[in-house]
Amino acid sequence: MPNDPRLDPEMAAFTAMMEARAASYPPQSLERPLDASRAVNDELNMTLFDPEPRMAESADKWLLIRGRRLLCRLHRPRTDAPLPVLIYLHGGGWVWNSIDTHDPLMRRYAAGSGCAVIGPDYALSPEAVFPQALEEMAAVVRWVAGQGGEWGLDPSRIVLGGDSAGANLALGAALMLRQSDPDLHLRGLLLNYGVFDDRMATPSYAEFAEGYGLTREKMRFYWDCYAPNPADRLSPYAAPIRADLRGLPPCLIHIAELDVLSDENREMVRALRAAGVAVEEDTFPGTLHGFLRAQSHVGAARRAVEAGADWLRRTA
Repeated sequence: MPNDPRLDPEMAAFTAMMEARAASYPPQSLERPLDASRAVNDELNMTLFDPEPRMAESADKWLLIRGRRLLCRLHRPRTDAPLPVLIYLHGGGWVWNSIDTHDPLMRRYAAGSGCAVIGPDYALSPEAVFPQALEEMAAVVRWVAGQGGEWGLDPSRIVLGGDSAGANLALGAALMLRQSDPDLHLRGLLLNYGVFDDRMATPSYAEFAEGYGLTREKMRFYWDCYAPNPADRLSPYAAPIRADLRGLPPCLIHIAELDVLSDENREMVRALRAAGVAVEEDTFPGTLHGFLRAQSHVGAARRAVEAGADWLRRTA
């Protein structure tokens, strides 16, 4: 961890705690196959699991999506129906994590906003490369828009969101649906420290290349897993900073200050506003990439989730 005076003390303490916990696990390797490293990653993240707040309903549901059964975690904070819904896509470089690792975050968004939250367990890379996960997520949105009433949801009040690679998939799916399903209108996009540009050439990539958790080397690995064909990265569905952003719904973008991705998030804010999209943004000082998982330890994470829930109440 760098000796950076900008680092939030609670963020530094949390990072040291997780590094100490990781020392008791086998080291995570980027060598394929990744299943053993995924198991370590999930076990470590599950040490942060919190079943609170309790929901009126928490259930695992299955959808037949593009020829495979896709698991979705549904949280409903109230029993009345129909509820607006946030479809939330977990982060992890398209490679790690699951609906289990992000379950506490989804619960807090549901409790704070009054929205139902669905977490789809999309196919991971490198086994599934672009655009498989993206097309799966667009198909989940289509199902909710067409049949969400079966789960006690309001199909006309859908927000799509995610963090890191999940934010990339959320924005990519919104762009895909704008093209393929013009009558399907999302209410908003909740984008937490997203991956929006494949070029890794911003000043924040240089400043935070090493020592701040998410490194430039790791991002290069993630892009090589998700879009191994360089030509695919030219697609606006893979790298949304390249997209025509006109016509997208209102967006909330949360940025971690000390993050290789911070500048491309600011560039996305500017690009969305130039395209006439309503955008609310906030940068959380002293935080690192992935800070939302630290809700029980870092005040900035709790404030970010509360702000997201407030935005959902106003938007969904």
